[in-house]
Amino acid sequence: MKRWVIGPCIALVSIAAFAATAQAQPASYPTRPVKLVIAFPVGGLLDTISRVVGEKMGAQLGQQFIIEARPGAGGTLATAAVAKAAPDGYTIMMINDNHALNPSVFKNIPYDSIKDFAPIGFVGSAPLVLNANPGLGIKTVADLIRLAKEKNGALTYGSVGIGSAPHLAGEMFSTAAGIKMLHVPYRGGAPALNDLIAGHLNTMMTSAVISKGQIEAGRLTPIAVAAKHRLDVLPNVPTMAESGYQVEAAYWFGLVAPAGTPPEVIAKLEKTLADVLAMPEVKKRLTELGAIVTPMGSKEFGAFIQSEIVKWANVIKKAGLKFEQ
Repeated sequence: MKRWVIGPCIALVSIAAFAATAQAQPASYPTRPVKLVIAFPVGGLLDTISRVVGEKMGAQLGQQFIIEARPGAGGTLATAAVAKAAPDGYTIMMINDNHALNPSVFKNIPYDSIKDFAPIGFVGSAPLVLNANPGLGIKTVADLIRLAKEKNGALTYGSVGIGSAPHLAGEMFSTAAGIKMLHVPYRGGAPALNDLIAGHLNTMMTSAVISKGQIEAGRLTPIAVAAKHRLDVLPNVPTMAESGYQVEAAYWFGLVAPAGTPPEVIAKLEKTLADVLAMPEVKKRLTELGAIVTPMGSKEFGAFIQSEIVKWANVIKKAGLKFEQ
């Protein structure tokens, strides 16, 4: 009788196959809380959107998503920390438009905005609204351009800081309209908005959620939205394109992980984010915050980040801006 000694071999092959399958499919991820880093203070738009998305993703994955705010240096401090974090899926980041602006604004940043990160997915954007102090007596883009030419460079526009989206959006508009305006940077949105309402500033780009209440109270005059389409929250405010100028600028938001994070972990986070953004209650909440939910997968989001870096580098070059940061 012949005996075939195959039992141990089959067992070894089975164990190896099981191990390989377990490694390829992170069914257990996450087994502990996930840290979701943001680069700006608690209470702002980025923080609020991150909490809405993080709470739902945590519920889907069975682990808490803990928001960690690390403001400073235009977002570069937090971004550098995430770039150096362990690529295991337990530290991720909700980046915003500064991720694409900073390579052109700062002379030396300790990370590469493309190479050091693995895109997970895009959440959406909050288009900027160009507002004026009612005391200027203007209603349209044409009115603003005419007044800017009369003032010969003395008309002001504020921003939340040098190299921020409102700053560069103002430069984009000025270049497109062929006018000169004086940029006045602030350390954050609250003091800038207060000065705009008080009349110490003439104009400023703000998010729609901030604009809406002030417009309804008569403290701001909306001039135009820097987007392709009108906003649901401000349906009567025309776009820049309707006014004859192709100016598009927005705060935007999306998730990334450190480069080297396992593809299967990225895929799991990518799917979870997509599932969360498809929830009616999430879309409703983000829309109320002035955001346009525009889900993108990891590859599409990666291409978007690259296009934004090129776009703003060109704006800065065309406007002849020089930064000392």
